[in-house]
Amino acid sequence: MGFDAYDAFLVLSFGGPEGPDDVMPFLRNVTRGRGIPDERLADVAEHYQHFGGVSPINAQNEALVEALRAEFAQRGIELPIYLGNRNWHPLVEDTVRRMGEDGVRRALVFATSATSSYSGCRQYRDDLARARAAAGDGAPELVKLRHFFDHPGFVEPLADSVRAALSELPDDARDGARLVFTAHSIPVSMNDASGPERNGLYAAQQRETARLVAESVRGPGAAFDLVWQSRSGPPQVPWLEPDVNDHLRALAAEGVGAVVVTPSGFVSDHVEVRWDLDEEARATASSLGLAYARAATPGTHPAFVAAIRELVEERLMGTPPRFLGDLGLCGVDCPDGCCPAPARRPA
Repeated sequence: MGFDAYDAFLVLSFGGPEGPDDVMPFLRNVTRGRGIPDERLADVAEHYQHFGGVSPINAQNEALVEALRAEFAQRGIELPIYLGNRNWHPLVEDTVRRMGEDGVRRALVFATSATSSYSGCRQYRDDLARARAAAGDGAPELVKLRHFFDHPGFVEPLADSVRAALSELPDDARDGARLVFTAHSIPVSMNDASGPERNGLYAAQQRETARLVAESVRGPGAAFDLVWQSRSGPPQVPWLEPDVNDHLRALAAEGVGAVVVTPSGFVSDHVEVRWDLDEEARATASSLGLAYARAATPGTHPAFVAAIRELVEERLMGTPPRFLGDLGLCGVDCPDGCCPAPARRPA
């Protein structure tokens, strides 16, 4: 399509609090419209307060933006980069308004979610539509880039981090260590509705990422487990299972002695990764006598930064897309109504 077809680039993320006083307002933003009382949010708030009320996702997104600026400059991509969030400042509505004031006409958008689902796809598209409406006349057109769950530049950093985590285990535990991959659990109904054909692509894509990483580390047919973390909501609503802690207990009962847990469903080490895996899951493993190592997320790994640049070049210049595995491309031009919101039950 050419460099002149777009004149800006937006990194669109979840956002997080910047201090203790921000935590409850942030959580109310996350759960707005769901009628969840503050008493229930207080349990989650404790996780953020454990880290001083500051979510690491903000600094990590800023670091990603700086890495992308350097990558773009090196490759001659002259697009100013903006950052906007769904739930905390800089809010995407404010960012898109500023983009319009800066004269931006058409921008590419990278959402920090690798896979299909309501929260990782359709909700981000709704965020963009809401932001454009708030900006009013002169709001730029916003074109979301495709999903990247099987891009080589997403798989490679995860494989590198698994190898590094294996090296942290005792020498005699590495070969037998179980590779356990985690992603954010979602309601079963949301998973079933994910993807253009509403055929459960979220879990399938998460499993494909895990398979590709495991085989990169240990070869074709490598064994691995995909489990889930960070579930919320009323207990009567079915969510994807098993939970990582339950799975660790099952592994210990089988006689497994060591695990590497990889948050392959996350781009960066934010609070849900650090609390659920570095605190809770690590404590569970310790209580079971399991040797435990947690692999890092892609963050600003050079291959991941390059992968985002490649996604941009696909749109700018028609560069052939790179992907691995058998599921094919997803999110290039999502139809209206893809990845719909699950039906809400009373809180």
